[in-house]
Amino acid sequence: MVSNLDFESIRPYNDSEIHKVFERLTQEQTFLKLLNYLYPDIKTDEIIKKLLNIQSIKQFQSEIMHPFVREIMDTTTAGVTSSGLDRLSPDEHYLYISNHRDIVLDPAILNILIHENGFDTCEIAIGDNLLIFPWITDLVKLNKTFIVRRNLPGRQMLEASNTLSHYIRHTLTERQQSIWIAQREGRSKDGDDRTQISLLKMLNISGNGSIPDNFKELNIVPVSLSYEYDPCDYLKAYEFQQKRDNPNYKKTQKDDLLHMGLGMRGWKGRVHFAFGKPLNKELDILKSTNNKNEQYKLLAGLIDDQIHNNYKLWPGNFVAADIISGNNHFKSKYTEEEKEKFLSYLEDHIAKIENGDTPFLRKAILEMYANPVRNFYKEE
Repeated sequence: MVSNLDFESIRPYNDSEIHKVFERLTQEQTFLKLLNYLYPDIKTDEIIKKLLNIQSIKQFQSEIMHPFVREIMDTTTAGVTSSGLDRLSPDEHYLYISNHRDIVLDPAILNILIHENGFDTCEIAIGDNLLIFPWITDLVKLNKTFIVRRNLPGRQMLEASNTLSHYIRHTLTERQQSIWIAQREGRSKDGDDRTQISLLKMLNISGNGSIPDNFKELNIVPVSLSYEYDPCDYLKAYEFQQKRDNPNYKKTQKDDLLHMGLGMRGWKGRVHFAFGKPLNKELDILKSTNNKNEQYKLLAGLIDDQIHNNYKLWPGNFVAADIISGNNHFKSKYTEEEKEKFLSYLEDHIAKIENGDTPFLRKAILEMYANPVRNFYKEE
C-alpha cells in the first residue's frame, strides 16, 4: 500500500489541522464577504466565534455544512427525495459513482441524504480547476474533499492518476471511508450521462488483481441524480454556442464562480437521488472477455444502465423528448398545464442570454432534458 505521505497534496484536512485553517479563513476578506452573503441575519463575529470553537471535521459538517445545505434544499427545491438506501448498509463502505449536474450540490445533497439515513458522510472528489482561490481549497478540504489534479503534462498526469487511484483504494479499503466521484470529468452538459473509460482505467491502476477483482474491492454503487430544473441550463447551452462559434473557447474562472453560485441559489424544482445496487455480483460478466478495453466498456455499461434506469424523469423531460422527436409519444406522461409550465420556463431561461442564437439555445436546452428519456427507453 502506498504510504499516507504520498497523499499530502490531495487529501482532506484532519481534525488536528482545522484550527489553523479556521484562523486563516477568518483573516480572508473574500471568505468573510461570503459569510455575510450566506448568513445575512447573523453577525460575522458570531460566525467566526462559532468556527473557532469547532473541534472536529464531523462537528464542522454537522453544525456548519449540514444546516447550510439543508437550507438550500428547503428554499431552492420543491422537495428532495431518495430511493435505494434501504438496500445499502451503514456498516459498508462504497464508491458512489454518479451522473453529474451541479458543481457543488451533487455530492453535498448526497452527503445530507446518507447522513440523515444513518450513514457516515463520504469523501468527495473535486477537480483542482474549481479551486479558484486558496480559501476555496481550505473550505472544501474541511468538508472531506480530496483533490483531482487536471490539465497536467503527460508524465505528471500519469503520476497524478497513480496517486489518486491509490488514494481512493486506500480510503475505501484501509480507512473504511466511502467516496463520491462523478462518472466523468466535469458535468454532463447535454444530459447524456456516460461513464468515461479514462475514469475506470484510473481506478484500476492501484489494483493488484484482475480487473473484475480490482473493482469488486471498490464496492461500486451507481447513483442517479435528477433535478426537475437545472438552474444553469441556459449557461450550459450558451457555452455550446460559444464553442460552436469559437472552437478554442474555454470557460473562465469567473464563469465557474457564476455556475457555482447559480447552481446553489437557483430554483431546481423537484430533486431525486436514486442509489443503485452494489455492482459486485454483476462484475463476473467482465470475465467473458480477456480484452481489457472490452472489460472497461462492459463495466461502464453496467454503471450507465443503473444510472439511466434509475433516473427520475419529470414532466419537462417528456415534453422535451416529444418536441425534439416531433411527435406525442409521451403525451400521457404530462398534462397540458405541465407542458405550458415547462415551455414558459424554457423561454424565460433563453431570454436570459443577451445576443444569443435563440433557435440554437432552445434546441440545446431541449436536448438536455430529452436525453435522459432517450437513455431510459434505450432510444438511439
